[in-house]
Amino acid sequence: MILKSAYNESHPYVTKDGAIIRELMHPEVHGNSKQSLAEATIPQGKATALHHHQRSEEIYHVTAGNGQMTLADKSFEVAVGDTICIPPQTSHRLHNTGKEPLKVLCCCAPPYSHDDTELV
Repeated sequence: MILKSAYNESHPYVTKDGAIIRELMHPEVHGNSKQSLAEATIPQGKATALHHHQRSEEIYHVTAGNGQMTLADKSFEVAVGDTICIPPQTSHRLHNTGKEPLKVLCCCAPPYSHDDTELV
């Protein structure tokens, strides 16, 4: 198991929901087993597609920028320092309403999987 991950060695990719993701710790790469940690970036004026995960619970922690979070039938502002819990099977979307990239740490348990992401 790899115990340390270097940020600049993690290459970003676009997920099914349209976020730019940089996996910081994921079982498929690092050998951990129960969760994953990634940084999501949503460019200015962009939003992820409304989606949910069948199995994964997610925790988002905003590290840069601000935006609008849609969580089930609620919508609210998010900013640096905010943390949001997204239960499994809960539709959600993140929209960057600010003037800089919106960056969020995303912890998923069980670990993130494209197969567990369903667009709504």
